[in-house]
Amino acid sequence: MHRVEIDKRGVARLTLARPEVHNAFDDTLIAALTMSLEELAASAAVRAVVLAADGKSFSAGADLNWMKAMAGYDEARNLADARALSRLLWTLDRLPKPTIGRVQGAALGGGVGLVACCDIVVASRQASFALSEVKLGLIPATIGPYVVAAIGERACRRYFLTAERIGAEEALRLGLVHRVVEAEALDRAVEETLAALLANGPAAVAAAKELVFAVGRRPVDAAVMEESARRIAAIRASPEGREGIAAFLEKRKPGWST
Repeated sequence: MHRVEIDKRGVARLTLARPEVHNAFDDTLIAALTMSLEELAASAAVRAVVLAADGKSFSAGADLNWMKAMAGYDEARNLADARALSRLLWTLDRLPKPTIGRVQGAALGGGVGLVACCDIVVASRQASFALSEVKLGLIPATIGPYVVAAIGERACRRYFLTAERIGAEEALRLGLVHRVVEAEALDRAVEETLAALLANGPAAVAAAKELVFAVGRRPVDAAVMEESARRIAAIRASPEGREGIAAFLEKRKPGWST
């Protein structure tokens, strides 16, 4: 249902592998993905994660057979399933490693949620996106916080309500993706992004990501100012921070780049 491969650089590729159903997810895949992400988060050997998919689609969101089964569940069972998906999204969003979404095709519903939870998204020009839940009489609830954070309330008030298809260039304009390339250049673009990430201190990258969550949606008050000061003081005094400054002053590559 999915694969995890880790190369000698510490780059983990997590691949959705249900192309026959457009990489739609059900409760089994949700549990498996969550477990894999938690293992990657805990591994000191992993420096970055690429979320990819087999076939022509990135993810069609929820599996139709699973949705059909959920229609027969009571509210308590539906709540348990929703909580499991919510945990998957939170785990991906807060992963203490940089994440790259490699989007080669359509991402619908929950598939858009996976995209929104990645730190950096590179998409093929053939990729498309849709928040299609309302077509089924549903709402994009568990993915909502991440999509709103990615594209803003104003855009969500359009696309949550209309379920319109969003092309790759429009997704770029909205901020859902960061780079759009031709299909044949997709892997090269991912590698370029990985090279940029791997050139940086791994602890600093994790701390920088955590910083975004700590201060991103808060007013700049005395508490935020103090917290940001404490964070930079701690990283400056860390072994990695000392090595980075020393390498810069000595005009050499830092230890982590070798």
